[in-house]
Amino acid sequence: MVGAGYPAPMRRVLIIDDHPGICEALELLLSLHDIEARSAASPAEGLALLEQQPFGLVIQDMNFSADTTSGEEGEQLFRALRARRPDLPIILLTAWTRLEAAVALVKAGAADYLAKPWDDAKLLASVENLLELGEAHREVARLREAGRARRAALARRFDLQGLVFGSDAMLTLLELAGQIAAAPVPVLITGPNGAGKERIAAFVHANSAVKSGPFVALNCGALPADLIEAELFGSDSGAYTGAAKARVGRFEAADGGTLFLDEIGNLPLAGQVKLLRVLETGQFERLGSSKTRQVKVRVLSATNADLRAMVKAGSFREDLFYRLNLIELKLPALAERRDDVLPLAEHFLAGRARLADAARDALLAHRWPGNVRELKNVIERAALLGGGGEITPALLGLEDAAPAPRNLDEPSRDAVLAALAAAGGVVSRAAGSLGLSRQALYRRLERYGIEP
Repeated sequence: MVGAGYPAPMRRVLIIDDHPGICEALELLLSLHDIEARSAASPAEGLALLEQQPFGLVIQDMNFSADTTSGEEGEQLFRALRARRPDLPIILLTAWTRLEAAVALVKAGAADYLAKPWDDAKLLASVENLLELGEAHREVARLREAGRARRAALARRFDLQGLVFGSDAMLTLLELAGQIAAAPVPVLITGPNGAGKERIAAFVHANSAVKSGPFVALNCGALPADLIEAELFGSDSGAYTGAAKARVGRFEAADGGTLFLDEIGNLPLAGQVKLLRVLETGQFERLGSSKTRQVKVRVLSATNADLRAMVKAGSFREDLFYRLNLIELKLPALAERRDDVLPLAEHFLAGRARLADAARDALLAHRWPGNVRELKNVIERAALLGGGGEITPALLGLEDAAPAPRNLDEPSRDAVLAALAAAGGVVSRAAGSLGLSRQALYRRLERYGIEP
């Protein structure tokens, strides 16, 4: 089977025909185009050769008996080849004047059929296309296996905290996050709103040396500026209007664990000064108190703002920026990791309904300006309105959304199919017309579930 012991590239063709002259002619024709060929004079000999060495393609005669119109032995050979190598492309050669049986075998999985005497150009084009598609299958299988191996290694080493993903971008990000999790250093997580920055912070904490300690989160953008310091550092009674009793701040609550500061760019300058001190010394005072308190806290922060631009504008301290940004984890927008869309959608559905193929295409085509949060809301709404039935594009409510931008980096499923058709199935040509590398097109074939 493809991906099971086949070398790549595999430009080796097995010819099975009981006419020596035909075998010699085909071997010569293929060798002139740098394609290795081996011949067998009978079905039994051909099947034996297939077991001994790998081939990328079979060209088989359909007439091995005295009765040149029955094709019974040829049909039996075809089915035996399919049983042994289901993904191996087979070209049928026939001298029949009636081709109904050959057409039936094409419907049963034969890649092509050619009448004798064949047209050299047509045969070569078919062979080249099928070898190219075979290599595409092997490349997709290799990429899939490599991704599975990396994911398995990640799951063995780290607590994934239930994170669901399918993209190489997320896999690479989590590999980096896992590597730095054990080091007690500040980490800055950047990315757009709704992309899942807090989930990445929770992953870092769960794989850190303080994972047994508390994980405390504070959204600095959800509080008035005059309350953020009290939330961070706590307050004594009477420290401000309404402070009737002493209050423990987030730093004290996170002592021995991790404090996650979301939307750190919203922290006022006065709060930035105090935060810098805690990061450097572990010391702070509650509002309204002169007593210095000592904590040991791993600080993770996140922002969707451009902190470098804020530093230049004077609204964010440069020394605090470099203190927080010892390690940066850049979380891409969902639109930049579309391989995560369908796994996340299935996760949010939790088996309550099934996505129609057209709904899958709509999910992949949408821009997702609200990122994972928007996707979750869309799926929850569709599952509710669908009542457990099949989810269609109409239930997703995306039909009035602006279409995804047409660009060469992210062609739609229809664009990929059209490019393959226009290129006669030749992956390298289709990739070139789409402005992609062959590997990039292989990844999209896998993502869209397209069998070349």
